[in-house]
Amino acid sequence: MKEKILTLADIAIGKEVVFVSIAGGKTSKRRLADMGLNEGVRFKVLQSHKGGPCVIMVGSIRLALGFKMAQKVLVKNV
Repeated sequence: MKEKILTLADIAIGKEVVFVSIAGGKTSKRRLADMGLNEGVRFKVLQSHKGGPCVIMVGSIRLALGFKMAQKVLVKNV
């Protein structure tokens, strides 16, 4: 059975997910890669509000992504 792919904006607070890809252009992909978000990276959602920013924990680093960017980040549950 294939795992369901969701957007980061759909993930509940406290869930741990794996980065799959980004539904965006080269600039968005490069920006996320520069922040350490590459295929297969696990991270935890610390804050998420519909229409507001999404805060995630990648290793020991907290990152904040705007809602529009969070809608482009594709993830799967751990």
